[in-house]
Order: sequence, then C-alpha cells, then structure tokens
Amino acid sequence: MARVTPVPMGAVILGVAGLIPFLGFAALAVSGSDGGLGTIGLSPRTILSAYGAVIASFLGGIRWGAAAARGAGNADYLVAIVPSLLAWAALAAPAPWDLRILGCLVLAWGVIDQDLARRGLVPTWLGRLRLVLSGVAGAALLVAA
Repeated sequence: MARVTPVPMGAVILGVAGLIPFLGFAALAVSGSDGGLGTIGLSPRTILSAYGAVIASFLGGIRWGAAAARGAGNADYLVAIVPSLLAWAALAAPAPWDLRILGCLVLAWGVIDQDLARRGLVPTWLGRLRLVLSGVAGAALLVAA
C-alpha cells in the first residue's frame, strides 16, 4: 500500500513553477505573438515543444528513480525510457503533430504513473500531484497545437 504523507511544500511550489513555461509559451503561441523571441530566431511554439520534450523525459526519470530506490522489476526500467523516446520522435514530427504527441504523452503519463503510488513505489501525494501537473501541462500543449 502507498505511503500517506503530507505533500512537501517544495514539491508543490516547484511543480507549479514548472507549469509557467507551459502556460506562458502556450499563451504566446495561441495569441500569435512571438514575445520578442523572433529577434533571436525562436518561436514560442518551438520553445514549448522543446520544453515539453524535456519534461516528458523527466517524467520517465521519475519512474526510473522509483524503480531504483525500491527494487522494482526490469519492466519499470523499460517503461521509464518510453517518454524520452516518444518525446524525441515528437520533436521530429511536423506541426501540429509535435505538440499533439507531447500533449497526449504528458497527459497519459500522469495516468500511467498512478501505478507507482498504488504499488507503494512513491508516496500517494506524488501520484495526485502528478495528475494535476500533467493535466495542466498536457492541456497547454494540446491547446497550443
């Protein structure tokens, strides 16, 4: 059974802070403004896609770390590399498929990782926090697509 502990305030603050690039760059992409990024040859959409891929890889790292810390099976290590591989493929996909793939990946991974809390590999609060953060991040990616 998963451990029941209070959510560390640092996890909440840093998790919410991690949503700022998703929300900000998605808003810029939807508005049609480049926020001045064009002067350096970038677009909000490009940055959002890259940030989404980095975060997707981070999500795989959560599973890898949980597996290593708790002695989970080889399947957890294999599943942990899926987000990085799909994110890499998404970066090669044309618009709007890049953000669609990343959005669906981030949303799905929030649900997929719920088994970590059920199996006691991570605290219950992490599963709940992941659902909220993945929901907002995935939605931002899909809206910007």
